[in-house]
Amino acid sequence: MPAMRLNWKGLAAAAAMAVAAQAATAAVPLPSLGANPAEVSVSGLSAGGFAAVQLHVAYSATFKRGAGVVAGGPFYCAEGSVLNATGRCMTHGSSIPVSSLVSTTNSWAASGAIDPVSNLSASKVYMFSGTSDNTVKQAVMDDLKTYYQSFVPAANIVYKNNIGAGHAMVTDDYGGACSTTAAPYINNCGFDLAGEILTQIYGPLNPRNNGTLGGTFTEFNQSEFVTGHGMAATGWIYVPQACTTTSCRVHLVLHGCKQNYSDVSDQYVRKTGYNRWADTNNIVLIYPQTSTAATNSCWDWWGYDSANYAKKSGPQMAAFKAMIDRVTSAGGGSGLPAPTGVGTSGATSSSMVIGWNAVSGASGYNVYRGGSKVNASPVTATSYTDSGLAASTSYSWTVAALNASNAEGAMSTAATGATTAGSGGGGTGTCYTASNYTHTIAGRAYALYGLTYAYGSNQSMGLWNIYATTTLKQTGPNYYVIGSC
Repeated sequence: MPAMRLNWKGLAAAAAMAVAAQAATAAVPLPSLGANPAEVSVSGLSAGGFAAVQLHVAYSATFKRGAGVVAGGPFYCAEGSVLNATGRCMTHGSSIPVSSLVSTTNSWAASGAIDPVSNLSASKVYMFSGTSDNTVKQAVMDDLKTYYQSFVPAANIVYKNNIGAGHAMVTDDYGGACSTTAAPYINNCGFDLAGEILTQIYGPLNPRNNGTLGGTFTEFNQSEFVTGHGMAATGWIYVPQACTTTSCRVHLVLHGCKQNYSDVSDQYVRKTGYNRWADTNNIVLIYPQTSTAATNSCWDWWGYDSANYAKKSGPQMAAFKAMIDRVTSAGGGSGLPAPTGVGTSGATSSSMVIGWNAVSGASGYNVYRGGSKVNASPVTATSYTDSGLAASTSYSWTVAALNASNAEGAMSTAATGATTAGSGGGGTGTCYTASNYTHTIAGRAYALYGLTYAYGSNQSMGLWNIYATTTLKQTGPNYYVIGSC
């Protein structure tokens, strides 16, 4: 993973977004395959490795089979700070507070921000760190092992750390020299890492297909699940031929920084070794893609997009979950399309109104927050008030239509919204007056496209530099508004 430099694209980004919009129109919807929801797993490299840990821990009820982590680190390692991300979580220049991260994990699980940690006890973990990796040091992966041992039995963890690989996804027959760290960050080390990851997660596998693959690659429309938030308009899915008629396993594969389709074309999608194992072992592979708007094409594992990046409500996290839900559904059984126009309004400190357009033929609707259904009985109207929420917190909702038998149709695109700061916040709170650059370094704001935005409220603060000065008022945990005390 290259150094975390903020990469502004200006007008070129606008042009890229226009092209992406055209690509989304041409791409097909992610298919409903009726895949086995009990056989879902995830793996990733670098930023994808950190994101894989996030998904495995936050959505442990979904990614219950396990995770493969290549050059990643402990859950919530950065704690919302880019300085932590580039420091202790990569170079290990300072120690990672593993015990504190374990405590945060337990606390978030208790509050429902992530799934119960008890789900992790039956999952499998495979970890890989190259001895020549100077981007994410082995000491970071050592800390990841220590973190996982708080939740996963030691017998369920494999840690491979004795190959002289650089910072890259490792194969046994494709890529650059083993010890290098250079684009496309795929190295030939004579070691089949994809096969080892899938074997650890799923157990003994059939021999891989080294010839022509029998399945199909499809570019699918990611915009169904999220718009913006550092994610491209399209992603890729590989479906083995058998999985068109058989309920298969599902593995989500997350690329690293500077490895999306715009950066390295289809090399990560086709050359990392996963597909030939999937082809003979009935494993559907989903390859989500970041966009050029994402910092260095990285997944959000330190908070560049959302303060809730490691929780189920994180926009990228909720999008990944929605992709899994689509592939593991059997078309909903009802044939009803996904509701359109899903949006949020009427925010209070503890509730949000979710609204949508009516679906012809629907007898009711189910509403999901962060992938979990929130309505006790079918909703007959085209709006729902979700209550019991935390103040100053962002959430994500999706909606599915029901037929007369209460069978669900396709899931909607996710809509996000943030609750207000709550009573007593009016003239109270702590204020910080500083340059926009200082606000981002302190974790009160984030930068995107050369502009600065307040965490929580997402209010625009102007240019990201040391000259623009803004006063931010903290009105809740990780929630800031432009104003004064």
